Amino acid sequence: MSRPAYDYEPSGGVEDVTAIPESRQTADARVFTLVRRLADEVTTLFTKEIALLKVETTNAIREAQTGVGSMAAGGAVLYAGFLFLLVSAFLALSLVVEGWLAALIIGAVVAIIGAIMLANGRKKLQASSLKPEHTQAALQKDREMLKRTLHESHQR
Repeated sequence: MSRPAYDYEPSGGVEDVTAIPESRQTADARVFTLVRRLADEVTTLFTKEIALLKVETTNAIREAQTGVGSMAAGGAVLYAGFLFLLVSAFLALSLVVEGWLAALIIGAVVAIIGAIMLANGRKKLQASSLKPEHTQAALQKDREMLKRTLHESHQR
C-alpha cells in the first residue's frame, strides 16, 4: 500500500523547524535594511514636500498682496476718473464750453486705466492662482509611487 503524498518526508527524518537558514537571515536583514531605508527616504521626501508647500504658499500670499495693492490702486484711479467724468458732465451741462471736452477725455482715459487695473488685481485673487499646484502634483506622484512599492513588496 502506498503512502499519501502529504505524508512524504524526503529526508527520511524530522527537520528542525526552529533553525533558520543563514541565507534566509541574510535576506531578512536585507529586507529590514530596505524597509528602514524606505522609511528614511519617505521621511526626507515629505520634509521636502512640506518645504515646497511653504514656498508655494509664501508665493501665493505675495501674489495675493500684489493683487490687493493693484486693486486698491485701480480703485483709486477709477474713482479719480469718475470724478473727472462728473466734472466734465457738469461743465458740459452748465457752461457748454470747450473745457468740458478736455475733462471728458481725461476722465474716460483715467476710468479705463482704473478698470484695467481692477481687472488685473481681481484675476490675481482668483482661487485657482492661490492653489499650490506643484506640491499637489508632487504629493500625487509620491502617493502613487508608495502604492506601487507596497503592492510590489506584497507580491514578493
